[in-house]
Amino acid sequence: MSAGLLSATAKPEQEAQMAAGQWLALIDAGKFAEGWKTAAAYLQKAAPQQQFIQSLDAVRKSLGKLVSRKLKSAKYTRSLPGAPDGEYVILQFDSSFEKKKEAVETVTPMREKDGKWKVSGYFIK
Repeated sequence: MSAGLLSATAKPEQEAQMAAGQWLALIDAGKFAEGWKTAAAYLQKAAPQQQFIQSLDAVRKSLGKLVSRKLKSAKYTRSLPGAPDGEYVILQFDSSFEKKKEAVETVTPMREKDGKWKVSGYFIK
């Protein structure tokens, strides 16, 4: 299936989930600088690269390695508090880490001007 065919038939939630999965793989591998570079411009403006790397490094080190991650919900929306109107998908995952058995990861991809989905927010509770 070509990428063009996929985008014609895939729902925004599916496209956003694929983008989030690729981005999370970078973060899980500790490639935080690459994660920042491939994130949405919105995230890059909100968190300078060094700040992003330091924050993620501190949080992910305290959690340990990822044990499991399962999609809990995917919600398409055109507005988020404190963010410009656009196209977003709020993905929530039930996740487990070495040092935190139960966590909820929230990943929010947004559709960029070029039509690609990129992560604009990432939170762990």
